[in-house]
Amino acid sequence: MFKKELRLNFTLLRKEFSEEQLEVASLAIAENVNQLPIWEYLYYHLFLQIPEKKEIDTSCILTILQAKDKNVVVPKITGPSKLTNYLLTDSTVFKKNRWDIPEPVEGIPVPSSMIEVVFVPLMAFDLKGNRVGYGKGFYDNFLNECPPDVIKIGLSLFEAVEEISDLHPGDVPLDYCVTPKKIYEF
Repeated sequence: MFKKELRLNFTLLRKEFSEEQLEVASLAIAENVNQLPIWEYLYYHLFLQIPEKKEIDTSCILTILQAKDKNVVVPKITGPSKLTNYLLTDSTVFKKNRWDIPEPVEGIPVPSSMIEVVFVPLMAFDLKGNRVGYGKGFYDNFLNECPPDVIKIGLSLFEAVEEISDLHPGDVPLDYCVTPKKIYEF
């Protein structure tokens, strides 16, 4: 399937989720994330939920990271297809941007070169680890700035599609994708 078609289909599927279904699925994803072999690292990038888009609630994953004493960094859009990462602290203040994404107002910047694990938002993914995002290129550009061995973990409410047909040279495949039902490893 083509990315545009997948975005449309999975946007419609998300809209059908009730708040309770989303909460149950988000918790199941967090429980599966806890089973991943990724806990020896220090710096973890985590996106924050956009409730209006029925995204996965990543607060359970945040709780796991904090309980394991990990450094959590959160993104802020700072230019065309550009993310800057900030260390999450007790004093971090968030404000929603024009796309309803909660972003840190200010904070301690963390260079992409220090990030070891990235939790990647997505609309859909395929059996080879390719993903479809919102189509703005923020995460592909960011992942290309990270070290080559950065661990890329997609989080999905749905299982994999067979294949994404229209990949681009700058698309960065995932190492894992976690759904409520299983962990895919690529």
